[in-house]
Amino acid sequence: MEDAKAKLSEDEKVEVDEHSPPSAKVVHTAVSNQGDEELGRPASSLFWSAVAAGVAIMASVSMSGALHHYLPEAAWREAVVALGYPTGFLIVVLGRMQLFTEQTVVAILPLARQFTSHNLGRVARLWSLVLLGNLVGTAAVAALAVFGRVQSPEMLTGMLSVAAKIQERDFLATLLQAIPAGFLMASIAWMRSAEDSAAFWIVLFLTFVIGLCGFAHVVVGAAEAFLLVWAGDAGLGWALGGFLLPALIGNVIGGTGLFAVLIHAQVQREI
Repeated sequence: MEDAKAKLSEDEKVEVDEHSPPSAKVVHTAVSNQGDEELGRPASSLFWSAVAAGVAIMASVSMSGALHHYLPEAAWREAVVALGYPTGFLIVVLGRMQLFTEQTVVAILPLARQFTSHNLGRVARLWSLVLLGNLVGTAAVAALAVFGRVQSPEMLTGMLSVAAKIQERDFLATLLQAIPAGFLMASIAWMRSAEDSAAFWIVLFLTFVIGLCGFAHVVVGAAEAFLLVWAGDAGLGWALGGFLLPALIGNVIGGTGLFAVLIHAQVQREI
């Protein structure tokens, strides 16, 4: 490669560099640097950004509920309903809000690069603040949807129909189906650093896959679970222990245990 490049003019070399995709090492460094920045942000900034993300993610449930309401019962309806799933993610990810599952890989790479008690504490702080903010936001906006009459009764019924599907899984099924969701969400942060100009399509496609396949996402699932709780269709104990806990564990395994560790392993001898 170097021999071939040596035959080019300086302008041609610049053009080659501009058209070459970034290496895995470059992307790893970019994501890791982003993680360092996030780990150093003030607690209030992280928390309120996470609350905003929790509120915005309800757009996924609202859009899916609207599609469920307007579409006729047919074999293809659920596939079209899944097109509503990316709505909230597009707002959150493109708006640079704090979403727990995206932070799994962003925060863990600096820790994997330099495993110290200080970095471990910083990761725990970030995860706690972001998860808490996401849950506060989803709980608040779900209450508004049920009690604030911001949705028509028909739309609310559609949203509850979509949300009720998370009740069909037991603890283990939720945990296992949350693993691929965590992996796919973590991959969004990685792919955006490599191809930021295609961020819209990356988020749209990967979150559509999560919705279409019925994988469990802790934050969207929290919006659905709180919606069911406020509507009287589920208990708070089930929402916290029966859904959120296994979804959280599965998302962390998929985003941290699988994606972040494997991604770090491929470049650890190069950095």
